[in-house]
Amino acid sequence: MATSRVKHFVGVDLGGTNVRAGLVGQDRLLKLTAQTIRSKGSEAEVFADLCSAIDSVLDRKIHGIGVGAPSLVERKTGTIINTVNIPSWKRVPLKKRLEKKYGVPVTVDNDANCFALGEKHYGQGKACENFVGLIIGTGLGSGIIANGQLVSGVDCGAGEFGMIPYRDSILEHYASGQFFQKYNWDGATLAAEAETGNTKALEIFHEYGQHLAYAIKVILYSVAPEMIILGGSVSQSYKFFERALHEGLADFGYPSLVEKLKIKTSRLKDVAVLGAAGLVQD
Repeated sequence: MATSRVKHFVGVDLGGTNVRAGLVGQDRLLKLTAQTIRSKGSEAEVFADLCSAIDSVLDRKIHGIGVGAPSLVERKTGTIINTVNIPSWKRVPLKKRLEKKYGVPVTVDNDANCFALGEKHYGQGKACENFVGLIIGTGLGSGIIANGQLVSGVDCGAGEFGMIPYRDSILEHYASGQFFQKYNWDGATLAAEAETGNTKALEIFHEYGQHLAYAIKVILYSVAPEMIILGGSVSQSYKFFERALHEGLADFGYPSLVEKLKIKTSRLKDVAVLGAAGLVQD
């Protein structure tokens, strides 16, 4: 009888080219699907693709749907604003449409916040009241957990550290995978070369670590977390820039904050899907 009272939720991670949806219950991912979307399609076509992913994991009654999207979000209304890489999604009342279709509560937030929530509910942030989930992939995004609660800000715009002016551009261009394009490399190839001991590849990662250190100093001055959890494709190469990162923090104005700071890489698979489910659980 006890299992019948377990609540199940659907978490959705909407990307610019694909969507992943998962059925979550009993603190674990029970079912997962991944599908491409017609990112250049009409607003209705993209919505249909998203619903197709949700439908494929609905094998039992659910109590809510959480969606993470690469966009600003009016959290109260669940309206998505200017979704990255989906031109037709300028202003989409996603919460309203999904609630009408599925008849359950829906919560929408941006994808970086979902990453942080995934770590809070299921990962290394479980026992941590103040941490930042920092996604270092094709972009630089972050979700802030303060005093155990997600800090979304207006239109879920809190934590956009990557947009801060830096050198000749913005921080994202130096502290995400975009930096490697400057040397005509992609992150995966660069990591493979670094594994072989390629000196040039190791030098690029060292320089990258120094730029990421600046981003972390901005985060420390802004929200003073006790932990930063790295996610995204570039985080898998942490061993190649870890030393440079810590060297870059040596001149931080408040040494005690650096001494107490823990920097870890995410160990969770499908963390964004789990975190999206965490939106509606919260």
